[in-house]
Amino acid sequence: MIVFEQGKVRFNLRVVGIALDGERVLVHRGERDDFWTLPGGRGELLEPARDTLAREMREEMGVDVEVGRLVWVVENFFEHEEMSYHELGLFFLMSLPPSSPLLSAHEFEGSEELTDGGTLKLLFRWLPVAGLAELALLPSFLRQGLKSIPPTTEHVVHRDGD
Repeated sequence: MIVFEQGKVRFNLRVVGIALDGERVLVHRGERDDFWTLPGGRGELLEPARDTLAREMREEMGVDVEVGRLVWVVENFFEHEEMSYHELGLFFLMSLPPSSPLLSAHEFEGSEELTDGGTLKLLFRWLPVAGLAELALLPSFLRQGLKSIPPTTEHVVHRDGD
């Protein structure tokens, strides 16, 4: 995993999938979290970002996704569980196979293996893009950004709480 810590500051590389299906987007959260994010995971050393996303979706949802183009490169700064984060996020379009039963499910469960050997239950949900403004979706720029996906890759510097 590409994670570096210095005291109470953590840097990590997160690769994220933007799964759109008509007017809805796939979000997820850990069972202990009170906020939603787009699905994804941390990169591994010597693993290309597209491979990271495909691997994470196989592990968390049990499905092979098609990874599309890079939409956003995000420098994301935030606080979580008494740590200050400097996260570099690579946000790719992705699609589930047309035959996937997950496309017809409003919500479904997945899981993530934790570094301590445990397992975290994940809740996935398809939500209307138009209704994201009121959702606790992080990073918060996504609440508006997902309404109009840019035609070319954009660099975003984001600080939640500003």
